[in-house]
Amino acid sequence: MADEKDEPTAVAVVDPDGTVSGWSDGGRLLLGWTAEDIVGRPVTDLLVDPPQSGFPEGYGAGLTGFVPLRHRDGSTVDAVVTAHSLSGPDGLALGHAVTVQRWGSRPVIADRAFEQSPFALGVYDPELRFLWINASSGRVIAHTEEQVLGRKYREVLPEFDRSLFPERDDKPYTDALAEVARTGEPTRLITVFRPRGSDYANAWATSIWPVRDDQGRVRAIANWGFDMSAEYWARQRLLILNNASSGIGRTLDVIGTALELATTPVPGFTDLVTVDLFDEVLRGEEPPPVAGLVSGEPVVLSRAARHSAQDDTDPAPGPPTPVSHAPGSVAARCLVTGRSTVELAAEPGQGGEWAFGPGLAADPAHWPPGNPVIDESLAADGLTGRITVPLRARGVLLGVVVFSRLDRPEAFTADDLILAEELTAKAAVAIDNARRYSRERTTALTLQRSLLPQGLPNHEAVEVASRYLPGGAGAEVGGDWFDVIPLSGARVALVVGDVVGHGLHASASMGRLRTAVRTLADVDLPPDELLTHLDDLVLHLAGDLQPTGPFGATGESGATCLYTVYDPVSRRFTLASAGHPLPLVIAPDGTRTPVTAQPGPPLGIGGLPFEATELDLPEGSLLALYTDGLLDGRAREADKGITELQRILDQSATSLETLCDTVIDAVLPDRRTDDAALLLARTHALAPHHVADWDVEPDPAQVPNARKFAVDQVDAWGLEEAAFVTELVVSELVTNAIRYGEPPIKLRLIRDTSLICEVSDASNTAPHLRRARVFDEGGRGLLLVAQLTQGWGTRHTTDGKTIWCAQTLPR
Repeated sequence: MADEKDEPTAVAVVDPDGTVSGWSDGGRLLLGWTAEDIVGRPVTDLLVDPPQSGFPEGYGAGLTGFVPLRHRDGSTVDAVVTAHSLSGPDGLALGHAVTVQRWGSRPVIADRAFEQSPFALGVYDPELRFLWINASSGRVIAHTEEQVLGRKYREVLPEFDRSLFPERDDKPYTDALAEVARTGEPTRLITVFRPRGSDYANAWATSIWPVRDDQGRVRAIANWGFDMSAEYWARQRLLILNNASSGIGRTLDVIGTALELATTPVPGFTDLVTVDLFDEVLRGEEPPPVAGLVSGEPVVLSRAARHSAQDDTDPAPGPPTPVSHAPGSVAARCLVTGRSTVELAAEPGQGGEWAFGPGLAADPAHWPPGNPVIDESLAADGLTGRITVPLRARGVLLGVVVFSRLDRPEAFTADDLILAEELTAKAAVAIDNARRYSRERTTALTLQRSLLPQGLPNHEAVEVASRYLPGGAGAEVGGDWFDVIPLSGARVALVVGDVVGHGLHASASMGRLRTAVRTLADVDLPPDELLTHLDDLVLHLAGDLQPTGPFGATGESGATCLYTVYDPVSRRFTLASAGHPLPLVIAPDGTRTPVTAQPGPPLGIGGLPFEATELDLPEGSLLALYTDGLLDGRAREADKGITELQRILDQSATSLETLCDTVIDAVLPDRRTDDAALLLARTHALAPHHVADWDVEPDPAQVPNARKFAVDQVDAWGLEEAAFVTELVVSELVTNAIRYGEPPIKLRLIRDTSLICEVSDASNTAPHLRRARVFDEGGRGLLLVAQLTQGWGTRHTTDGKTIWCAQTLPR
C-alpha cells in the first residue's frame, strides 16, 4: 500500500447507462483494477452492495458520500466518492465524472476534521476575500459559506474593523489580518466582540498565519479561534479585584476611600458607581442600628462619592450631598435585609454556544435567590442593569453602593454580582478603618487642643502670636505644644516642646509635660534648672508606663523642650534646650542674632546637664520658636529650611498674626507627616521710669525710709489708691529681709500691668507662709501680704533670693 501522504485518487468516467468509459491509473493503485479490466463494464461491478440498476442514487448533483468499493482481490475499500454530471454543448447528458478517495486518507479526513472542528476556521486571499470557512466560523459570524465566498472581510464583518473597547487600545481584528497579509508574519491575539443578536461580549483567542506555496509566496491568510470568554472575563474580574486591593484604602479618609471605590470598576466593569454613607460614618461615629431602618421612614444617607465613565475630568473628593431612599426602594430593602439585588432592564439571552461552551450565558442556576429582577423602567433612565450592594464591615452597616451600566448592552451575570460584592467588601473594611481612625484622631485632636493654651495672655513684655497645625489626614495627632507663661518681675516664659510619638498617648504625655512646666515655672526656676527637674519627671513617668509607651523601652528619647525667659527690664533673654531646635532671633534691623547655645539631650535620657545661655536683645527683636514639624520633609536640608524661615521672618508684616500665616503658607510642607507648632514674639522693653529701686541698709531704722520711698514712687506714678497696701507690704518684706536675710538688700518697684514690689537679699533661706496662733506676737506678716495682694512668691537667684508680690492695677 502506498504511503498515506501519497494516497492515490481514482478518477472514472461513467456513461449515462452506467458503463465505465474512462479509468485513471490512480484507480489501479487504489482498487487494483486496470483500465483494460474495468472499461466497458458496469460501474456497479465496483460496488460491494450494488443497487438493482443504474448509477447509485443521489450522486448526480456534485454530492459527496461514503461508498464501500470492491478491490480486485475481493477486499472492501471504504471510500469517499464524489460525482459530477457531464453534459455536451447542446445540453445532452454525457454521464458523470467520478473521483474516489480512500476514507481515512489525509485529504479527506483533514477536510472533514476542519469542517467539523469546534474552532472557528477561515481562509482568505491576500486581499482578505473569503475562500473558505468551516461550520463553526459560519455560526459565529452568522453567515453561511455560500454567503461570504469571494466577499471582502471588511464588507462582511464591519464590526471587526473597530475595537469593542477603545479604552483598552485593542487592535481591530481586520487590521491584524491585513498586517499578516502584508508582512507574512504570523500573530496571536485575543479579540473581544459581541456576536450578532447576543447580550454578551465574547472573548476569542485567535491565531493568524500566512499560507505559502512551494516558492514561499503568500497565497492566502488563515485563522482559527476559540471562545475563551469564561477564562477571559474571570481574569478581567481578577484584575479589577487586584486594582481594588492596591487602589482602595490608600488613605485613612472616609470620603477618599469612597471615591476610590467609585473609580476602580469604571469603565472596565461598569459605567456609573455611587456610594451613599450614613452621616455618622462621615463623622467617625457608630452608624445607626439596622433595626431603626424598619420603621417605614425614608432612609437618608449622604452621597460620599459618584463617578461615571462619561466624566471628563479626574474625580476629586467633594462635599457629601444628602440623598433619600424611599421606603420599599431597592436600596432601602438592601439596607434592611443586608442582601444584594441585581436589576436588569430586559430578560437576558443565553449568549449562544460557541466552540468550547456557553461563554457568558446567564445560567439561572448561578443566581442567588431573588435575582435578577427584571425592571423595564430602568431603560427610561438610560440603564441596562444595576447592582445594589449593602456596605457592611465587621457586622456594622455603613451605607449602600450602586453599580450601573448605561449604554453597554451586556447584561449583568451572576459572576458580576460576585465581583460587585467583593469590591464592596474590600471597600467596606477600608471605610470602616477610616471611620475608626477618624474617630480616634478626632478624640486625640480634641484632647490635644484642650491641653494647648486656648488664648495667649496679654503681656507688656512681648507681643505674641501662634499657630498649631496637626499632621496631615494620613497622620496621627502628635505631641507638639507651646506656652506663654507670665513670671514674676514682669518677665515672661516662652516655651515650645514636642513629645515623640503620635496618638492619644502622645497628647496625654504632652498635657502632663505642659502642666509640669507651668508648675516648675511658678517656682521661678532658671531655664537650665527647670529642664533638669523636667528630665527627672520624664524618667519617673517612664517607670509608670508600659514598655511600649513613648517613654518606655522603644528606643524613643521621650520629648524635646525649649524653655526661654525674657526680662523686659534688663532686656535679657535666657534660654535652655533639651534636644529642641534653638529659636531664631531677628534684630529690629532684620539681621539674625546668632544663638550660640548648646542644646542638651532630649528629656528622658537623664544624667546629663543642661546649659543656659543669655542674650541681651534690643527692643523690638523678633523671636521664633517652633517644632521640627514646621520643617518636616526638609531634614536633609535643615540649614536651607532655617534660612528660608529666616528670609520670611525678615519680611515686614502688619502684625504677627499675618506673619504667622505667611510662614505657615510658605514653609510648611504640603504633605506633612508631623504636627507643627510656631510661636512668634516681639519683645518690648519696660520704660526706665516704670522701674524704681533703692538699696536698703540692714538696719530696722531704715524701714520707715523704705515705706516713704515706696509711697512717694507710687504717688509719682499716679497710683494713690495702691499706696496704702504698698506701704504695708514694703514694710513687712523689708523688715523680714533685715531680720532674717543677708545684705545687700534691695527694694524694687515695677509698674507693669500690675504693681510689683520686690525685696532681694543674699540669703537662700526662703520664707514660709503659716497661720499664727492667737497669742503669737509674730508670724502674720506674710499672711497679710498674701491676703492684700493678688500674688506673692520667692525667686532664687545665683546670689540670693527675691521675695515679690503683685497688686492688680485698674485698666
